[in-house]
Amino acid sequence: MKIAILSPSQKHLQDVAATLAAEGHEVVRCEGGKSRLRDVAETHEPDLLIADGLCRDTGELAQAEYVTARHPDMAIALMCSEQTPEYLVQAMRAGVREVLPSPVSPQLLLEAVARIALKRRMQEGGRSGQVVAFVSCKGGCGATFLATNIGVELARERKVLLIDLNLQFGDALSFVHDGRPAATLADVAGSIGRLDASLLAASTVKVAPGFGVLAAPEDPTRALEIQPDHVEAVIALAARHYDFVLLDLSRTLDPAGIRAFDLASRVFAVLTPTLPAVRHADKLRQVFSSLGYPADKTRFVLNAWDRSAEIGREQVQRSLGGAHVLTLGEDAREVTGSINRGEPLVQSHRSHPLSRQIIELAQELAPQPAPHKRLSLGSIFRRA
Repeated sequence: MKIAILSPSQKHLQDVAATLAAEGHEVVRCEGGKSRLRDVAETHEPDLLIADGLCRDTGELAQAEYVTARHPDMAIALMCSEQTPEYLVQAMRAGVREVLPSPVSPQLLLEAVARIALKRRMQEGGRSGQVVAFVSCKGGCGATFLATNIGVELARERKVLLIDLNLQFGDALSFVHDGRPAATLADVAGSIGRLDASLLAASTVKVAPGFGVLAAPEDPTRALEIQPDHVEAVIALAARHYDFVLLDLSRTLDPAGIRAFDLASRVFAVLTPTLPAVRHADKLRQVFSSLGYPADKTRFVLNAWDRSAEIGREQVQRSLGGAHVLTLGEDAREVTGSINRGEPLVQSHRSHPLSRQIIELAQELAPQPAPHKRLSLGSIFRRA
């Protein structure tokens, strides 16, 4: 990358430039303060502009916001000796990608530059697969069962990756495979600086020719290693190489989870016909509304439902502000057996009523093109 460094300190300029040049980056050193930010951006047009000392007043961030607004392809990183929570929030709102200490250690500097470089690669051209998220409104509602079965069905004709983002207690792989993963999302996050399609493919478990699973960490404590930027980078890369990227998310609305929800084009929120699940579904609906998601982004799926349930579909719809609610039938014995065997229901019992409902849902996500009618000579003459 071409990187411009702006600092009033000659020592900082020298140290940062030496670290970056050793990694093969093209480096431009510019001595000065915040008043030179626009000039450096417009004169040198770097891929990344690192500005040192722009941190005494949040009002100074107007300079950075000006540059990010007029040069959307240019990333800005700041080096600050003091970083308050208010300043960090304002910096992100101004479009700043990274806020680093000043002076900065070589390790922190190179990690930040690697994240920015990766994000640039993710934003460059290429196809974009559909990102679909699944979340249970309450524990045990069946989101993982639905995500894995839809993944298997979509993979019959398309390339699908399921990413287990239930970072501490995810077990999506066990629903479709009886082995243990050689690598997990935590391992990918630990190698984020060299993440590419080959590394991603090598880290997934191949469940079927068109279906892979990137497992959650085996050790729950490793979930702490996975940052929102890691999640965004992995999803963005996957969307370039897969037709569908399915995200199996926990109900914990942490920064990494919210970043994943942001990237999804559709969210399936799964609930059961019980009062706690309905209440949690409504809370989730309100959270999504506060995040600015359009109402049609979220589809509520009423799982394990039958007509004799005490809470009917219409009651659930009213509780969710009139949201559209899909229903899936109940067959606890077959579902439990499918999960215990690690064999998707749509594969082992394809003609089962619940399998047919899941297949219809998958077809809604990826509708089949209408077959072309072939005309015979006889039909042509008859029309004439």
